[in-house]
Amino acid sequence: MKLFRRKHAADLQAEAKDDTRLKRALGPVNLTALGIGAIIGAGIFVLTGQAAAQYAGPAIVISFVLAGLACAFAGLCYAEFAAMIPMSGSAYTYAYATLGEFVAWIIGWDLILEYLFAASTVAVGWSGYVVSLLYDLHIHIPPEWSAAYGTHLIEMPASLAAAIKMKTGWAAINPELLKQIQAVGTDPSTLGHATAVFNLPAALIIVAMTALLVVGIKESATFNNVIVAVKLLVIFAFIGIGIAYLHPANWHPFVPASTGGGHFGWTGVLRAAGVIFFAYIGFDSVSTAAQEAKNPGRDMPIGILVSLAVCTVIYIVVALVLTGLVSYTQLNVPAPIAVAVDSLGPQISSWMGPVIKIGAIAGLSSVILVMMLGQPRIFYSMSRDGLLPKIFSSVHPKFRTPWVAQILTGIIAMIFAGLCPIGLLGELVSIGTLLAFAIVCAGVLALRKLHPELHRPFRTPLVWLVAPLGILFCVGLMVFLPLDTWLRLIVWMVIGLVIYFTYGHRHSKLHHGLTGKSGGEAAKDH
Repeated sequence: MKLFRRKHAADLQAEAKDDTRLKRALGPVNLTALGIGAIIGAGIFVLTGQAAAQYAGPAIVISFVLAGLACAFAGLCYAEFAAMIPMSGSAYTYAYATLGEFVAWIIGWDLILEYLFAASTVAVGWSGYVVSLLYDLHIHIPPEWSAAYGTHLIEMPASLAAAIKMKTGWAAINPELLKQIQAVGTDPSTLGHATAVFNLPAALIIVAMTALLVVGIKESATFNNVIVAVKLLVIFAFIGIGIAYLHPANWHPFVPASTGGGHFGWTGVLRAAGVIFFAYIGFDSVSTAAQEAKNPGRDMPIGILVSLAVCTVIYIVVALVLTGLVSYTQLNVPAPIAVAVDSLGPQISSWMGPVIKIGAIAGLSSVILVMMLGQPRIFYSMSRDGLLPKIFSSVHPKFRTPWVAQILTGIIAMIFAGLCPIGLLGELVSIGTLLAFAIVCAGVLALRKLHPELHRPFRTPLVWLVAPLGILFCVGLMVFLPLDTWLRLIVWMVIGLVIYFTYGHRHSKLHHGLTGKSGGEAAKDH
């Protein structure tokens, strides 16, 4: 069937060698830093404490081990593909070589949900921390320009924010927040109120990252290395200081008794693993830079697997310190790290609080950068295959970056970041990512069966066990996502199918026979 015509992996390998338009400037350190930059973001500052408080208690450490293993299954499959087919298209390209053009289009369209919407989502979180930090410095951004359109905001002065463990500045109004404000003896009507029009800081960080990425991949990687170093220093400072103030009694019982409904006990540990799985989202974006790696056969597996391993260790140590400083029962707040810092006393918390905010801002900045790097390279590969207009594969003559796709991605991400709330964007990112992971795991199995003779610089160990487990974990987590998230995915895919059948299918290079010999034979066979 023409819908399932495949590009032969040998053709892709040859194409990767012949296409020198993108600059090969990234080594293993740069690629590992990209992975760490993409993974460690708001999750470590928020998700760890909340998952411990609601589901696992101190055993959140075990949850991180399980989630890390789940990601490792997908990571090993990504590493094999990225080393074997060092192209910019990530899971899209891998699907084209194994499962056919139609599935490749679906995954390429799906990856937009992960990379483009992830950049928008994180930009909204970045805006919240920046506005709060500036508020602490008595620099007030008008609330009307600090959140998504129509968001009702309430002012949180420093004393009130400290009392309910939230960031200072302006916060979105919700019933739970109003209850917390009243619980500490404050009348919400006495506080400042405003309705947002556009999230200007979120839009501006997208513009800045887009400009940086257009200028060059090497410059972008260097900037990412710096901000990754900053956020790791902040995290290590929290760990180093926190270790001196640990209360081992807070770790008992390590696995709290189950209260039913997936709360605590071993069922709670498993449920928490599903929740914090999303703290790992982003490592796959390393594979989008394969065509800009100096030695992809060696460096891509290093970048993907080392970044996953480093982040898993960091998550585990932070979880141990966090639950050792304060009881897990106190961590179900928007800023659990702040609760732990406050427990260290005013002499430490007075300077450590702003440092944590700076670490969060640095962490989120690197996530935005890597997500914004990934999406245009998906467009680039789809355009090179004829599925999108040629303009998407335009490479800047001086900077050697896919500048048109980069600017278009920036404009769309800026609009979504400025107008949409973080919750809606985050749900779309989650389901898109899990679908991509599952398809990559299936693709590795398919290619081992279809073309066992291909040169594989890195081979997934125990592939007949690792890949099915990767599929099982990802599909299982997708099943438990809310129905409305599935409905949005279906609507998004319908839009993508309309574009494919009206443009991509007819303009595909495989459709016109514009491939190498092996690709032409694959097209005939399918």
